[in-house]
Amino acid sequence: MMYYPEPISKLIDSFTKLPGIGPKTAVRLAFFVLNMQEDDVIEFAQALVNAKRKLTHCTICGHITDQDPCAICQDTSRDESVICVVQDSKDVIAMEKMKEYHGKYHVLNGAISPMDGIGPEDINVPSLLNRLKDEHVKELILATNPNIEGEATAMYISRLVKPSGIKTTRIAHGLPVGGDLEYADEVTLSKALEGRREL
Repeated sequence: MMYYPEPISKLIDSFTKLPGIGPKTAVRLAFFVLNMQEDDVIEFAQALVNAKRKLTHCTICGHITDQDPCAICQDTSRDESVICVVQDSKDVIAMEKMKEYHGKYHVLNGAISPMDGIGPEDINVPSLLNRLKDEHVKELILATNPNIEGEATAMYISRLVKPSGIKTTRIAHGLPVGGDLEYADEVTLSKALEGRREL
């Protein structure tokens, strides 16, 4: 392995801890940082520290926020009778970009995954059940990922909620817009067929 002075090798190591950053990219990023203006480097470092120190999870919905409760929970114009359950904060941001959903959210911050030792008690389910007791919720939209863990989590929550009589729906899965049938896998096709609706 090539020898680098300790400060830069530590910087390279730090970059390799990020997802999708291999050794070559880490070296490229480290040298890019060396060539940046010192003010920009300090601002960048401060942004990293601030993101870690100043962000917390909303005590109501679990979404990442710098104020508690978060802006969405505080927004009185949103429909409180509908809660969309998602796996993490990135999903809330994706839903908000669409600008078509006006209900509230609940962020699980994970999914049930027995293989990884993650059970229902390790994700944000208890606070969801508390919300369903207190708030006037008429519909729960389960928008967990369409994979084994996401499906298991959706099934688990729907079974827990069923006795309360709250309408529980699952987001549709299937073919992406602009996709071709011939390239779709069997699971995606069967989900698309299952979720068909009348025109």
